[in-house]
Amino acid sequence: MWYKSGMQKAKNQRCKPDNQKAIGYIRVSTEEQHLGPEAQRDAMKKWCKANNKIFVAVFSDLGISGGAPIDKRPGLISAIESLKEQQAGILLVAKRDRLARDVVIAAMIERLAERTGAKVLTTDGTGNGDSPEAMLLRGIVDVFAQYERALIRSRTKAGLAVKKNRNERRGGLPFGFRLAGDGLLLTQATV
Repeated sequence: MWYKSGMQKAKNQRCKPDNQKAIGYIRVSTEEQHLGPEAQRDAMKKWCKANNKIFVAVFSDLGISGGAPIDKRPGLISAIESLKEQQAGILLVAKRDRLARDVVIAAMIERLAERTGAKVLTTDGTGNGDSPEAMLLRGIVDVFAQYERALIRSRTKAGLAVKKNRNERRGGLPFGFRLAGDGLLLTQATV
């Protein structure tokens, strides 16, 4: 009965979370989304105020894909650790796709939060709750987030192929270079 002792051990490790405390998590996949983090933070503050919750802390992963594994998301790891340290009962995200754009990763994050005794909630309310319908909705939203990630990847790949066929530059500029009007690379020192 090794599984029973493991389950009991997991139950004993859980803290008694304060369901009034929320730890926020912000994620944007590109650095160009300058207003994204601010908008997510504002949504969390408004949600906490409207729901009489205490917004304890917020952690961010900026420029990190929603498909990135958990160990490549230092902000998320800190948020989950903060759930334990602060004994917070809520891991709050603005929208479900900010959590992950991969069904398996989203489920893993949910489980990590559950192990601390916390729940993942969204400021838009989608899938919040314990009912079978809420669980179903979370799963549907996670599948569509993964689908949208696949669409974005497909469009990007197609766009890069068009640029390649036109012999246009693809990707970022190397450090110390700038792009001339004719598309040639110039060193920063070149006038």
